[in-house]
Amino acid sequence: MITMKDIIREGNPILNTVAKEVPLPPVEEDKKTLQDMMQYLKDSQDDEIANKYDLRPGVGLAAPQIGISKRMVALHFEDLDDNLYSYGLFNPKIISHSVEKTFLSTGEGCLSVDREVPGIVPRYARITVKATDLDGNAVKLRLKDFAAIVFQHEIDHLNGIMFYDHINPDNPFEEPENASAVDR
Repeated sequence: MITMKDIIREGNPILNTVAKEVPLPPVEEDKKTLQDMMQYLKDSQDDEIANKYDLRPGVGLAAPQIGISKRMVALHFEDLDDNLYSYGLFNPKIISHSVEKTFLSTGEGCLSVDREVPGIVPRYARITVKATDLDGNAVKLRLKDFAAIVFQHEIDHLNGIMFYDHINPDNPFEEPENASAVDR
């Protein structure tokens, strides 16, 4: 079981390293790791389990966040329209994105960051992602708004980018051009 003690915190160089592609089909060890990452997210959203094991709630987790420099992400959340997104993905890649931007009105947080980082994190409003799922199937996902933000946050981890790297250091609350806020 993955717990908060397994989560790598900011300052660890693995979080600023580009993760390696996962050879496909994935080996059992990689599949098990991705299943464990999915289970962490589900457990962290269950109040009883989260309290018992002191888990911070999360909607996404990338393998570098547990010290594994491989291109694997787990996502488990509902968007504002109550659509469930529950994916364990190998080698996710953004293959297209909108010109329009978006951002979370409340800002972003991260399981690897134990502090509040105020500011607007500009993201693409719509993206298309290609990846391989836990069953070895090729998937192509068209995402928008909150779902697009979550996926971009996790894919950034695979590229050694933290959410606060996107915040304008001179004016953290400056809204990007052609952008709209998403509430969570």
